[in-house]
Amino acid sequence: MNNGTVKFFNNSKGYGFIKDNDTSTEYFVHSSGLIDNIDENDEVTFDLKQGNKGLNAVNVKLA
Repeated sequence: MNNGTVKFFNNSKGYGFIKDNDTSTEYFVHSSGLIDNIDENDEVTFDLKQGNKGLNAVNVKLA
């Protein structure tokens, strides 16, 4: 499990980005990878899964 902060999330389009707290790397997140509803600046935990264009955050839930 990784820890991060929701940098951006567009509810109407269903995607956003999470910034990893340890590495400062930003990961794409899609609404299909959410467990909890998230908003900008929420603290979250997440797993990483290889997607078509790189690593995506999945199993995202509020910390």
